[in-house]
Amino acid sequence: MNNPIALRYAAILGASLCMAGSSPPSAAPESASTDYSLVTPESAHPGELPTWQIPNLPESAEAYYGPDSYHVIAQTQDPDAVRPSHERAAGGALTWITTDDGKAKWRINDRGQDACSYFWPDGKQVVYTSTRDNLDMPVGNWSSESEYPQGAELYLADIDGSNVRRLTNNDVYDAEVSVSPNGERIVFTRQIDGMLDIWVMNADGSGQRQVTHTDEWQEGAPFFLPDNKTITTRAWKRSEYGKIHPTPMTIFTVDTDSGEITPRTSDGWMNWAPYPAPDGRHYVFVRPLLDNPKNWEVFLGDLEGGDPVRLTFFEGFDGFPSVSPDGTKMLFTRSTGSGFMSDLYTFVMDISSLNVGPEGS
Repeated sequence: MNNPIALRYAAILGASLCMAGSSPPSAAPESASTDYSLVTPESAHPGELPTWQIPNLPESAEAYYGPDSYHVIAQTQDPDAVRPSHERAAGGALTWITTDDGKAKWRINDRGQDACSYFWPDGKQVVYTSTRDNLDMPVGNWSSESEYPQGAELYLADIDGSNVRRLTNNDVYDAEVSVSPNGERIVFTRQIDGMLDIWVMNADGSGQRQVTHTDEWQEGAPFFLPDNKTITTRAWKRSEYGKIHPTPMTIFTVDTDSGEITPRTSDGWMNWAPYPAPDGRHYVFVRPLLDNPKNWEVFLGDLEGGDPVRLTFFEGFDGFPSVSPDGTKMLFTRSTGSGFMSDLYTFVMDISSLNVGPEGS
């Protein structure tokens, strides 16, 4: 999971919320576009681009667009999921697909507890993290590196959740998964003896190979740039984790072929949850405000340098940003409750004016 500190989800949602409109497609969904009769993008805060909350979607954390920039895959609170290990532990989610206007949704997995998930570039398959085959192992806590679920494995499935194929088979934490734009490689985070590192493998799960080998840095949440070999990632130091608040984090790019690591931030502050834009130059990420560390906002960074641009303006938590393949929309999670990281829901921001779409678009 892309979160290094405790997430606190709200109470279990009713089954009627999760199951309404849950019929999966018989084949890959046809490309479509947002029905703006169902959503109203509004600039709710000064300086913020128009946003809307995805309708009919229960509490959720990380969410990512499919290749049509309309369907969304998310880890969603579900009453059928294994419950979190304690009140402040992250968990209780299963993998769902929805449209960003709430018009359709269906569940991909129905057992265990799930974390990160991602669309295949052709829109016909998905990859996701789950404990579905290791229900006898400790439940763990997706938001604490000392308690990450060691029964977390990676799975490939068709777009309707059928034809499930297990990609990893071990007793360690495998999660934080995404796919290269050409669909040839999967990148993920693996924890062995407490150490977090980036790994890659072929699309069928073969050829698993460790990319980073760092004793002090804990890397995770990798995503490919358009070149299909460079990834963005964030990392914190083991010596600082849990001792400094908020946890200092650095954003890096990593060449998955050579293993070369390049730092992209150097301010000693928390720079978290980077996700590359399809232009191959920019990325979105999360940073708490210096004068108010409990106010977490989304920023736009530039791999070529310069000051980041603030995108969200909300008193509280905004996190888990990701950009649609066409570069026109950004998903992010906003805490709508009274407490920090309470009542987390997925929002969409219209970022078409930022011009971060694919080169030449």
